[in-house]
Amino acid sequence: MNLQEYLEKKKTQLPKYRTLCLNCRQPDFRCYCSEIQKFDPGIKFVILIHPIEVRRPIATGRLSYLCMEDAELIVGHQYSQHPRVNGIIHDSKYHSVVLYPGRSATNLTLLSSEERREFFPKNKKLVIFVIDGTWNTAKKTLHLSPNLQRLPQIFFTPPRASTFRVRTQPKPECYSSVEAIHHTIELVGDFSMPDLESQKHNILLSVFDHIVEKQLAYVKPKNTRHSKKSVPKTR
Repeated sequence: MNLQEYLEKKKTQLPKYRTLCLNCRQPDFRCYCSEIQKFDPGIKFVILIHPIEVRRPIATGRLSYLCMEDAELIVGHQYSQHPRVNGIIHDSKYHSVVLYPGRSATNLTLLSSEERREFFPKNKKLVIFVIDGTWNTAKKTLHLSPNLQRLPQIFFTPPRASTFRVRTQPKPECYSSVEAIHHTIELVGDFSMPDLESQKHNILLSVFDHIVEKQLAYVKPKNTRHSKKSVPKTR
């Protein structure tokens, strides 16, 4: 084999790397950017995504960020000295809260529509910080971030089970970040928008369902051949 033949053969044996979309950070065959239709929720969502969550196949915090106008995505695990987070918290044009079910949190589900409207100042834009990660990492993030601890906390009672079928949730009613953001918009979104406009937030669940279905299509079925209990032989 001469040198030219060797080099040609080596080219065909090189490992093939996946091309990642720089926007959604998914492999090209799982890119969901074509499904995205940006909308204005009337609320500024600041998604604080844990570094572990960034590397997951389905990062619903990034999905939410890509779908919403005026949203921000900030990677980290503690934000006490984070200049951008503190800048938003101390900005007088914003009213900042954290979406987290703490002991002192207000359950928006228990409030009437009128009470929810009166709950937030009308002369400031509502900012909702969403801690995107597992329940354990979210708890640690809040513990390490006194600036977030001092903010009012809100949460809701999930009306149905999560549809995040490719990840095991602690409880059926534990929502992914995108599901939590979607339902929060339903509870405290801009009620003055026309009906068609007010339904634009449903793109969050539409894109979410799309990528879950794609992920399920690539999951290999479990080999159950060795899963049966062995029956002891009788002598």
